[in-house]
Amino acid sequence: MKKYIIPIIILNLLLALVYINHSVMKKEKLLKEGRLVLLELAPVDPRSLMQGDYMALRYKISSNIPADSLKRRGYCVVTLDARDIVKDVRYQSEITPTRSNEYPIAYTRSNRWNINIGAESFFFQEGKAKKYEKAKYGGLKIDKNGNSLLIGLYDENLRKIE
Repeated sequence: MKKYIIPIIILNLLLALVYINHSVMKKEKLLKEGRLVLLELAPVDPRSLMQGDYMALRYKISSNIPADSLKRRGYCVVTLDARDIVKDVRYQSEITPTRSNEYPIAYTRSNRWNINIGAESFFFQEGKAKKYEKAKYGGLKIDKNGNSLLIGLYDENLRKIE
């Protein structure tokens, strides 16, 4: 049995490396080919807004929803205006059906009051908190499968804050 330990450890390490590389490649593809969608930020408790070197985010699409009537996992199906800002949202448990002008974003419901789309915090360089306080939109890249990736925060003029 001892002679199999080293090969088993190496095989597990290789499998972990393949999985991690696959995940990174999926995120890179989403970053490159995904559609930019701007989600309006909703106010959060000011005590939890800035926590060290990150900002807690809450989106308007997850405010005032009947979260207890939603399934634990599903999709926010959004419609965009001409500037790629989310203007309408509806919730459904399956990715389909959607119309040609609608885009799904996967969500999970962690409790009775909120849904999470996987981009609830934004990390920034230490000492740069002041410039991110004026953020009005969260910019996400999304794909047709409902995957999303937060790429930055935007001001009211739709300029990325850097």
